[in-house]
Amino acid sequence: MRNHGGVGSGANSTLSEAEIVEAALRVVREDGVEKLSMRRLSRELGVSPMAPYYYVADKRELLDLVASAALVGVRKPSRESGPWQGRLRDLIDQIDDKLRRHPGLGDILLEQMLGKQLDLIEAVMEILFDAGFSDRNVLAAYATIHTYLFGRSRVNPRDRSAPADVLLPEAVARATKYMSDLRGKYSYDFGMEVLVAGLEAQLALQARPDLA
Repeated sequence: MRNHGGVGSGANSTLSEAEIVEAALRVVREDGVEKLSMRRLSRELGVSPMAPYYYVADKRELLDLVASAALVGVRKPSRESGPWQGRLRDLIDQIDDKLRRHPGLGDILLEQMLGKQLDLIEAVMEILFDAGFSDRNVLAAYATIHTYLFGRSRVNPRDRSAPADVLLPEAVARATKYMSDLRGKYSYDFGMEVLVAGLEAQLALQARPDLA
């Protein structure tokens, strides 16, 4: 992060990295990550539009800082805390809680997780290795978890209403009465139970290569 002392035209104060990140997180919490820009950040901070550039090179660097700050506090479950299924669920629940607090964060993490959040990737993969998955299946399992955790907002948009002039087929109409559940705990728990059960099934198949 850059730090050149003053901030913008005639500013007498300086900004800290923590202040910039917290302001960016406020924008993300209130408006979603798509509304975060350097200009929007400067308004949130009450400084000139160019001031943040003294500290952050561009929006990409800002998003990296936001993602790292938003995930602070995620605790890695210990091996002694229980079976792999419970540890995996604990870790993913913690990350999901951070995502719920910061709308749009999943989109950032889909793009930059491998480069910036290696500690979390390692924590997930260690649990999978402990469970007995092969190297190849650890990668496939992580990719499945990653897609569910960070990518499901892309198939679950905030605007969930169907166009008024669309007549839904009966099966679709019956199911979509519960669209509001998609962003709630019921849908999340359902998906996690399916995911863990699927991993258990794949682990059993791995032990029986003749069935794979």
